[in-house]
Amino acid sequence: MSTAFVPADILLPNDTDLSKWAVIACDQFTSEPEYWTETREITKDNVSTLDLILPEVYLGEADVDERIDRIHKNMYGYLDSGVFEELPQALIYVERTQTDGILRAGLVGAVDLEQYDYNKGSTSQIRATEATVIERIPPRVKVRQAAPIELPHIMILIDDEAKSIIEPLAEKKDSFRKLYSFELMQGGGKIEGWLLDPKTRDMLIMELEQFEEQSAFDKRYGLSGVPTLTYAMGDGNHSLATAKAFYEQLKAQNPDKDLSAHPARFALAEIVNLHSPALNFEAIHRIVTGVDEDKLASDITASLGLTEGKSEGAQCFGIVNNGKTVWYTAANTSSKLTVGTLQNFLDTWCKDNDAGIDYIHGTEVVEKLSNDNGSVGFVLPDMGKEELFPTVIADGALPRKTFSMGHARDKRYYIEARKIAE
Repeated sequence: MSTAFVPADILLPNDTDLSKWAVIACDQFTSEPEYWTETREITKDNVSTLDLILPEVYLGEADVDERIDRIHKNMYGYLDSGVFEELPQALIYVERTQTDGILRAGLVGAVDLEQYDYNKGSTSQIRATEATVIERIPPRVKVRQAAPIELPHIMILIDDEAKSIIEPLAEKKDSFRKLYSFELMQGGGKIEGWLLDPKTRDMLIMELEQFEEQSAFDKRYGLSGVPTLTYAMGDGNHSLATAKAFYEQLKAQNPDKDLSAHPARFALAEIVNLHSPALNFEAIHRIVTGVDEDKLASDITASLGLTEGKSEGAQCFGIVNNGKTVWYTAANTSSKLTVGTLQNFLDTWCKDNDAGIDYIHGTEVVEKLSNDNGSVGFVLPDMGKEELFPTVIADGALPRKTFSMGHARDKRYYIEARKIAE
């Protein structure tokens, strides 16, 4: 049996100030350009992953194509100038101390894109947990198409309640080669990484083979005859979807070529146990801009049958205007989840009223942004993480932007890289 998660030839920078090398995932702080301006100042005159990614805050800029060209040139420049050391067939054990002080353990390797399908109704071994917005993929593919390397901010979850796969590595880490230990910029906490020795690496892959088996899956969920789901997307689904789209594009362009061992068949990612004490699912909130605030309030009240206050067992969310949050209960629901009911309304309303919508981590940011004229925020309740795998197995992907795993500053930072071109 071939596992869906495998070792990879991982690139790490040599003799580099890693606190300036590692920057946060490109899809964070999209409503706060000042964060990225400050990051540029911090990394000035240093080799940095900021030179190798396109922060999404700049996707709408007129010079986006020039930015992408610079990224590709920087990638080749870093490769040619010997910035990287390559670790062949590597798995890296990672310990991230989050902003709340809690340690999050993970394992960096590669996922097999042949065993991943982000489309609705997917029954693949690796599966999206939230709806994939297809429109977000082409701009990312544009970055990947001419790129010789990839940098991941992908985090994938395994439902290992017994904590038998990743957690035991903590007891062995002192015997591994330590690769890095440093403070992450802009208040991102601390991160440390160790290279698994060959024996531990091979044993772990064997354990994953057993964990992926149909019989083990059936036992975990009390099911029979249901396609296995072993790896569920936590963060970075659109980045993984981009890697998949690029790989499928490559296969279509080379119908007579064997691409089974092509580096683009795989994507670098970190797997984390859903049952890590560091993982707390937090709602992703909404901010709607360019609106007639009174009209939005009137329309959503009528459409969803809103009444002020929270009702136990009902779908409730907060509406934020001028920094003040008022909670409402919806009588007219269109989804099993509150986020689905709200999103269904906002998708239609924003389209009909030419309004913008953004997705926000943290209620304090929603409150701040709601002070702008024509802006209204929506605060959603958290989702229990134990609901994730059973819900996705039974119902498929959740509504887009249903949950986030922790604070924005606790997201993955770019550290490791991997060649994706032959």
